[in-house]
Amino acid sequence: GEQTSPQLLQRYLGAIPRIPVDTKVTGRKARPHAPLAPGRTPEPHRRSPSSERILGALLAGGTEPVEVATKANPWDGKTLKPESVRSQLDTSLERLQRRSVELFYLHAPDHGTPVEETLHACNELHKEGKFKELGLSNYAAWEVAEICTICKYNNWVMPTVYQGMYNATTRQVEAELFPCLRHFGLRFYAYNPLAGGLLTGKYKYEDKDTRQPTGRFFGNDWAQAYRDRYWKKHNFEGIALVEKALKEAYGSTAPSLASAALRWLYNHSKLQGSLGDAVIIGMSNLEQLEQNLNYSEEGPLLPAVVQAFDEAWNLSAHDCPNYFR
Repeated sequence: GEQTSPQLLQRYLGAIPRIPVDTKVTGRKARPHAPLAPGRTPEPHRRSPSSERILGALLAGGTEPVEVATKANPWDGKTLKPESVRSQLDTSLERLQRRSVELFYLHAPDHGTPVEETLHACNELHKEGKFKELGLSNYAAWEVAEICTICKYNNWVMPTVYQGMYNATTRQVEAELFPCLRHFGLRFYAYNPLAGGLLTGKYKYEDKDTRQPTGRFFGNDWAQAYRDRYWKKHNFEGIALVEKALKEAYGSTAPSLASAALRWLYNHSKLQGSLGDAVIIGMSNLEQLEQNLNYSEEGPLLPAVVQAFDEAWNLSAHDCPNYFR
């Protein structure tokens, strides 16, 4: 498909020198963590074999200034037992044609494997030079604290990055996870910054009952999971509040809902650029990537819009999807 085609990825690579990403953020503003932006490249989605092979072939020359991340996960017949963790990373490295990746995530907890076994395996792989930084994703705050304590006690490689679900209407991570990450010194990379596309304003609640074009919420293996996560009436009611506030505050120059949602993350959320926090921005084409990056430069929102986002969160907080698995 287009999203993993060599031609499209080549376009992203070719755009690297002209994508306006500030990698020297100071203060509290979080920076974009953009696919194929200077100094960063995304982990292939769910370790897709095709995307890893394509990316590996394109980066084989070693001339592009990108970093690569990948993940080990405990599903699709895999576990986080030592042999599976090693196999998953080795397989990714082979596909990517690399001896090492910059960032290796544990994608989610494996509740059937003692975490000490997984962490010991990660430490061995780190000592072998197969990855530079260890990341976590979809772990509860208490699990992060346990992992950091175990690693520190054993002098094993410590996790330094947490990738988690966070956006203007999905803020569960703020209460316990963020204080935990600050205590142990982990950066936070926010995924789903637009709630799977819900915060673009292009959907209506009634769309669930009609045929829709293929996208995050329709026509793919993860569509039902994303509808279960975000397709709730109170989320749409909150979006309507924000759209109304944008029109009233800005009039004819009102920014798009997507712009406002990303600007909320960069300027009004609990993210701190000075600590290395970042927003993982997605795209389906190069133009969308550049547009989303440009939003990061548009500055803070007017107070009335920030208040509307807070009201939208209050509407949805009782049914917020869990950030952990």
